[in-house]
Amino acid sequence: MKILICPDSFKDALPAAAAAHAIACGIRRLGEEIELVECPLADGGEGSLDALLAATGAERRTATVQDALGRPASAAWGWLAERRTAFVELAEASGIQALPPAKRTALHSTTHGVGELIRAALDAGAERLLLTLGGSATNDGGAGMLVALGAQLRDADGRDLPPGGAALAELAELDLSGLDPRLAELHVEAAVDVDNPLLGERGASAVFGPQKGAISDDVTRLDAALARFAGVTAAALGEEHRDLPGAGAAGGMGFAARAFLGAELRPGIELVMAQAGIQALLEDTDLVITGEGQLDGQSLAGKTPVGVARAARAHGVPVVVLAGRLAPGWQAASTEGVTAAFALADGPMALDEALERCAELLADRAESVVRLFTAARS
Repeated sequence: MKILICPDSFKDALPAAAAAHAIACGIRRLGEEIELVECPLADGGEGSLDALLAATGAERRTATVQDALGRPASAAWGWLAERRTAFVELAEASGIQALPPAKRTALHSTTHGVGELIRAALDAGAERLLLTLGGSATNDGGAGMLVALGAQLRDADGRDLPPGGAALAELAELDLSGLDPRLAELHVEAAVDVDNPLLGERGASAVFGPQKGAISDDVTRLDAALARFAGVTAAALGEEHRDLPGAGAAGGMGFAARAFLGAELRPGIELVMAQAGIQALLEDTDLVITGEGQLDGQSLAGKTPVGVARAARAHGVPVVVLAGRLAPGWQAASTEGVTAAFALADGPMALDEALERCAELLADRAESVVRLFTAARS
């Protein structure tokens, strides 16, 4: 019997690789002759770089860049020399996890560091770029990234705009003449884990801004600023991308990736699974165990467990999801190929305890799942 173990990370508890290892440890308690394949995954959010490095064997490199607040920081990226392919995770440079809640400012945070990582990839000779867009602390529509790559954003008086999404309300001129010419030859795929447009009640500012420190008035201000940015961009490029599904990802980075980098926006889990060779792994698999911190109705929009289940369904392979929490709407995952889902807690439990015991709980649930599966097969 072969079991494919492919969880996402469990936020604030375990990275994906550690979660896969914990699941495997639980199954090995059975002492059965079971082939276990550990394949940690991600859906484009934090941890995607680690999943891509594990899947491809790419080299981990680092660069000193600006973080979301403009401070010097070390950020990792991946380089797969034989494919001339770079992996850049937005969260490495401009991630929200690096900022305590009191420091989060959707009005002024910047994606400048992401542009610096892309420039490092170009310097290495990248011909392809896989850019993952989850976990951002920013709401600047990718403006900071553009500046780092050579563009200039000016107000009506010809002054360069300061960093951050709020400043885009004063945008009058978008000068792309200094944009790095190597971008024209770079094939870009952008991994997104949401399908939100740039603007409006489902847009970047309204849906994700409050997570990044934006209060009600800030959301209105940021949405108007991004609308200004979209209008100036459309006038400069002759193309309109504000309503593109995924444009609102990472505070509007989906918009910038499509408009300025020519990126194809794809569900992050699909891109990561493709790099990991999931289709080949599924061909002779008997059971898939996946999971992440929470399974809910929004998981159908592109989260890892549902992406895995959709792929496995095409091969007729059952899928079990182990989740830290089963939240409202989780049952809908059964329509996408999830065979069964289980919460990790084995009784009333505070969040801190659940996080601390995550590896133990994953191992216990995995052991029980495989005991049941083995008995059913017998």
